[in-house]
Amino acid sequence: MSQPYYLRASSAANRLNKVVGRLARHGVSLLGSAEMSVRGRKSGQMQRIPVNPHTYEGAEYLVSARGHSQWVRNMRVAGGGELRVGRRTRSFSAAEIADDEQKARILRTYLERWGWEVNQYFRGVTAKSTDAEILAACPDHPVFRITTPEG
Repeated sequence: MSQPYYLRASSAANRLNKVVGRLARHGVSLLGSAEMSVRGRKSGQMQRIPVNPHTYEGAEYLVSARGHSQWVRNMRVAGGGELRVGRRTRSFSAAEIADDEQKARILRTYLERWGWEVNQYFRGVTAKSTDAEILAACPDHPVFRITTPEG
């Protein structure tokens, strides 16, 4: 059995993520970005990473553009976390979307919104790809629906 798709961040991308995360912690959201904290499945410590929360049909989602990353593995165990921009912190619970048909619709709109930033992680799949191409990419890109106590 092959390993699940995961594209490790380069050192330059890691440095950029640290800057984006620091900005979010200090109240500067770049086009809707936030800093997510999720409890590490092995360490038990909160792990932080910048994310692009995505709204589709009134619900909010987190998409892993890089595939089955550490935050995805942690989220599967933790079942939730926190999103932060400045002093505003929102706790959330997360449920992974298993239905590829539903994921495909979410991924298409995610790529329409964030493709300029994430297309390189989707191995040629873009918002303009066919339904079949986006559906084929679904197993490589976990999607979580997030809900907060206030909605």
